[in-house]
Amino acid sequence: MPVPTAAGRTTGWKATIAVAMSNYIEAGAIIAIATSLTAWQTHFGFDDALAGLLAALSANAFGAAVGAAIGGPLCDHYGRKFIYTYDLLLFLLGAVVVTFAGSFPMLLVGVVLMGIAVGAGVPASWTYIAEEAPAHERAKHVGTAQLAWSVGPMIGFALAVLVEPLGLLGNRLIFLHLGVVAAVTWWVRRGLAESRLWKDGKDAAQAAGERRSFFSGVVALLRDRRNLVPLAFLFGVYALWNTVAGQAGIFQPRVYDAAGLTDVTEQNLLQVLVWGCTVAGTWFGFMRYADRVSRRWLYCGGAALGVVAWAVLIYAPPGTFSLFFFAIGWGVSAGLGAQAFYGLWTAELFATRYRASAQGVLFMLARVMVGLLSSVFPVLLTTIGLHSLGYLILGLLGAALLIGTIWAPNTRGRSLEDIEAERYGTPATVSGAQR
Repeated sequence: MPVPTAAGRTTGWKATIAVAMSNYIEAGAIIAIATSLTAWQTHFGFDDALAGLLAALSANAFGAAVGAAIGGPLCDHYGRKFIYTYDLLLFLLGAVVVTFAGSFPMLLVGVVLMGIAVGAGVPASWTYIAEEAPAHERAKHVGTAQLAWSVGPMIGFALAVLVEPLGLLGNRLIFLHLGVVAAVTWWVRRGLAESRLWKDGKDAAQAAGERRSFFSGVVALLRDRRNLVPLAFLFGVYALWNTVAGQAGIFQPRVYDAAGLTDVTEQNLLQVLVWGCTVAGTWFGFMRYADRVSRRWLYCGGAALGVVAWAVLIYAPPGTFSLFFFAIGWGVSAGLGAQAFYGLWTAELFATRYRASAQGVLFMLARVMVGLLSSVFPVLLTTIGLHSLGYLILGLLGAALLIGTIWAPNTRGRSLEDIEAERYGTPATVSGAQR
């Protein structure tokens, strides 16, 4: 692979956007499965249990969990740029396999490959963007990843409406488009410079004679007791919220069925509205204000709106009002809420030497929770119904709301170096700082 010259280095906002495309691809992969699952199920003749398995092993759950468990340590050991050299090639392979899948096992293999690539790439993108962003605009830059994550589903559902007359061929073309986006993004990323903070940490470790293994980041992360509280906090913020969002991402058409909206085109158009509101919430809310106002109350407002939106969808009388209230409320909430703040706070609360490993561990745990529920969600929706599932959905969202609001850290406007020095006493870049 050719190495770009110094003059051709990709930096600044161009680098942020190139890295953020991992989130477009991740969300696009989830929505591509969500909009095509029924068609695949009809074509290959598998039941709801296998549909749940496919969803559980995808980029939405266990596939991404495996990728995050591998990608986080790789990112800390070999550098942020290492992930960008290979992860999208694996994604491209998976997208091609799904596009031309001729059987359920072939479909499953392609979906798993895409999931692993997503799991490796997304935590690395949040880490890289935060490390390269100016301290006074870190939320704005991190929000770009959230914006890309929102645009992916919006385009994915719009494409699903456009290609619906083509049947399963149209679904295959959506996966093919993701492969093309991955290939173009990989090409642009060849010029990315390595993270300055990671390079400085590596140089300091080498000067101190430290030898790092593949698992050094994870071991150091879990060994230091100062990391236990932020790990628990971020698990509560993201994993609980994402367990619900993960079901919405891949099974929302089935939720709409249970809520009385059965027309596929109308379901997809409603999802375009959801994700359009998420784009607006990210752009006009998180990116504009998270560097300027109290993050605690910004998070609280977004999370509370999400709870109300789901309560209305599940328990209000079915009809136009409840559907549109949910679409707008949940969409804006997702733009302001847990995932954007998770990407920001995870970068801020952990030392450089294991920042990506922390992202990988937390992302893995979140996707495992999604996978566990995804494996039974279609069956539960059929057997106990949406009203009974509502208690679980609202309980998870309510817990994430309280945890994020009560324990939100005060990190706005501060450099990552200053935050690290305050939390660890000295920058945690060598083994001596971890005692």
